[in-house]
Amino acid sequence: MNIQEGIEVATFAGGCFWCTEAVFLELEGVNSVISGYIGGKTIDPTYKEICGGETGHAEAIEITFDPEKISFGALLEIFFATHDPTTINRQGNDVGTQYRSEIFYHNEEQKKTAEDYIDLMTTEDTFGKRIVTKISPASKFYEAEEYHQNYYNDNKNQGYCSYIITPKIEKLKKVYKDKLKK
Repeated sequence: MNIQEGIEVATFAGGCFWCTEAVFLELEGVNSVISGYIGGKTIDPTYKEICGGETGHAEAIEITFDPEKISFGALLEIFFATHDPTTINRQGNDVGTQYRSEIFYHNEEQKKTAEDYIDLMTTEDTFGKRIVTKISPASKFYEAEEYHQNYYNDNKNQGYCSYIITPKIEKLKKVYKDKLKK
């Protein structure tokens, strides 16, 4: 990916990438969100391969953002507010290593910010359970097939979207309205 000067990249795995992509597309300062796969051993994996859980990849999103408009810390706050970071390899009914909670950092500042944020939430007992989100260096990110991109916005009436993703978007609009695109 060719990144413009002043633009940064964040990569998060928080369960189904349709859910996380839909949330982050709404945010002011976010230039793009790409659904894809990261953290595994198979070169150029397909959705079918990662769904089997054998490739080691997580469903993830790669976000390009303007840190002058939204900070990495703000992205982390929304990441943790819109998925369950206390379940290993699971988000709701989605079960498997591909649905793990993981932050893939692109530099030492992101790593430290993520570690400090998790430490703060742990100290404050934010979730009432242990946070299992992993923090790992970013590796090769593979863009998912085209039909996964912008999935929620293209399929809002589909059952999974209306039942699982729409409530996340409604929560985002209620709690983080100051961070939304105008």
